[in-house]
Amino acid sequence: MGFWDVVTGRTRPKQPNLDALFLVPSAAITLQTGLGLVPTGQGAVCYRAAAGPAFRQTQDEVVALLDADPAAPAVEVTQDEFGFTWLLNRHDPADVSGLVTDLHAVNTSLEAQGFGPGLLCSLVPFADPGGRRVGLVYLYKQGTFYPFAPAPGAERRRDNLLEIQVRDTLAGELPVEKDLSRWLAVWGAPGL
Repeated sequence: MGFWDVVTGRTRPKQPNLDALFLVPSAAITLQTGLGLVPTGQGAVCYRAAAGPAFRQTQDEVVALLDADPAAPAVEVTQDEFGFTWLLNRHDPADVSGLVTDLHAVNTSLEAQGFGPGLLCSLVPFADPGGRRVGLVYLYKQGTFYPFAPAPGAERRRDNLLEIQVRDTLAGELPVEKDLSRWLAVWGAPGL
């Protein structure tokens, strides 16, 4: 930060650290051993789609890249009730590394083509045998993670206790978002 930035009160936005996504496979082991939560094999990237052929071409290229493996399930592109686009990718639940590599590729491809400002978050869902689900949400603009756990069987209620347990379990492994006001609900997110 420069002298004039300090004097005028300007701040520079924190740069995303997409490599933090590669911490998720070790966090998955910690969640399984500590809380009984296992990866579902799904992962998603959420973004605000831009208008125009350049964005459509970039999105089509990303989907084609992820769909290149004929044995893998097809990538799904959906839109939620708030107008955000979700790109859902599936892997073998044991292949968390492959899943995060694909999510990283989606983020970096959109970023490289100038669509980084539209990126919102990436999500890797986990579940336990009792039906509880939690998503590790990576906030693109903050470079941090937070847990989002919808309460089972409840309409738009969160399982705050599970979210806090996940936060405390992963505090030493992931850059966890400290500002709880940024722990936004991602209702209707694919995989949750």
